[in-house]
Amino acid sequence: MKLVVFGLTISSSWGNGHATLWRGLCRALARRGQRVVFFERDVPYYAMNRDLFEIPGGELVLYGSWDEISARAKREIDEADVTVITSYCPDGVKATALVLDAPSALKVFYDLDTPMTLSRLGAKETATYIGPRLLRDFDLVLSYTGGAALTKLRSELGAGRVEPLYGHADPAFHRRVAAVPRYTSDFSYLGTYAADRQSMLRELFIEPARLAPQCRFLVGGAQYPDDFPWLPNIFFTRHLPPSEHPAFFSSSRLTLNVTRQAMAEMGWCPSGRLFEAAACRTPILSDTWEGLSRFFEPGKEILLARTADEAVAAVELSDAELKRIATAGYERTMQEHTSECRINELERLLDDCRSGSASDAVAMLEA
Repeated sequence: MKLVVFGLTISSSWGNGHATLWRGLCRALARRGQRVVFFERDVPYYAMNRDLFEIPGGELVLYGSWDEISARAKREIDEADVTVITSYCPDGVKATALVLDAPSALKVFYDLDTPMTLSRLGAKETATYIGPRLLRDFDLVLSYTGGAALTKLRSELGAGRVEPLYGHADPAFHRRVAAVPRYTSDFSYLGTYAADRQSMLRELFIEPARLAPQCRFLVGGAQYPDDFPWLPNIFFTRHLPPSEHPAFFSSSRLTLNVTRQAMAEMGWCPSGRLFEAAACRTPILSDTWEGLSRFFEPGKEILLARTADEAVAAVELSDAELKRIATAGYERTMQEHTSECRINELERLLDDCRSGSASDAVAMLEA
């Protein structure tokens, strides 16, 4: 099978969650002997922070303008079994026009930012990756967010067949490693700064740091402003490439997941960081949102908190209790949330599309 993808980025993990997810999917596809050609516009902020230069078993096509590669893109599409356009693809509308003329390839749209897409279009803002016919002409629409988002993609964007394809971890890449002193912490948080995460980050991380001054707190990520409310026991490491994520998580006694507001409000939105940390056998404390228990069992495989006091209580759990949580989360991830699991789901969905059969996946999730 040959997949041609028009996406935001796979070459740089700086300031986005797309790259790591696509890398895991591409590695899993390569292990099955399948080929991916990924088209990415070569923009300065990703070029300066590039941490991947080739795709295993596939090809990365970096380009400066659409005119440079439109003829090449058409040739690749004509030879493809599956074409995929993602959310935030800078040339998504132009790529869609080309894809819809393809004679035989399955036409897939993968929205890795569904709540933001729905919010922008609902506010009558433009989305450069969705054309005037919205999602009506795709054979399959995949969503990184499940639950009510799937219904909205049908009712508001005209999608026909909609299915969730959630985040994942690649056990060959995300695994327990030796602790690294500069990443050692009692409580960590890894994520790009986002204003709509700040109030929850303040409640579940900054205030707990004030309440537990004897503990070491560590933030890793990009785009943090100068006025971020640092405390003496909150330390910072700038953007970490994916190759450093296992060391970061493995050096954390406990790590925090905070969900962007629009995604938390919609629910069914597991961050890829959840699965990465769990694959590294690190216990996780998360904010709460509808559908979370579909991915991890609260109290057994993951810890939840709504207040600073609850977060402090989690930090103060014994090593034995945190290890129990970490082990259960790891086992659940290996069973259900690896890149291989997601490729199995994707191949089933593509086969269903080819055969025209209906899937009951959405009904099962919404039941």
